[in-house]
Amino acid sequence: MTVVATTDSVDATRDLAGAVSSLARPGDVIVLAGDLGAGKTAFVQGFGRGLGVTDRITSPTFTLVHVYEGRVPVHHLDVYRLEQLSEVLDLGLAEMLDEGGVVLVEWGDAILPVLPHDLLEVRLTFGAGEDDRHVAFRPVGAAWSLRADALAGILSPWQAA
Repeated sequence: MTVVATTDSVDATRDLAGAVSSLARPGDVIVLAGDLGAGKTAFVQGFGRGLGVTDRITSPTFTLVHVYEGRVPVHHLDVYRLEQLSEVLDLGLAEMLDEGGVVLVEWGDAILPVLPHDLLEVRLTFGAGEDDRHVAFRPVGAAWSLRADALAGILSPWQAA
């Protein structure tokens, strides 16, 4: 089941992500995919804020991983520059999940084969207006599928009537 929401500003994308973060549990993986500049980092900013992160969240494009302290640790990965799937192992993903954090992976669709098979895929694409975004949520695996109805309810304010 894929649920599509629409936002009309960066702040609205952050607000949407903050609302979705209320469903997050330790060990969750959120895969962020979509167009360059569509708002993946803005989504992480809102998600982190929703989990109580007070530090400024920035894209880890060159450092690959940023960790933020909130109600649960928030691990923000950007795998855009990785050349091989094996490089993901060097990032310590398994350890991040074992530590009870939430892992958000920008460009995560490129490394799906090495990710746990229980995740939430979030695909951000451009809408008609300059700041409009379509945000498609697809639960994968048992844990997120069990939260699908709650997710749909949380997303309802951002869905077309």
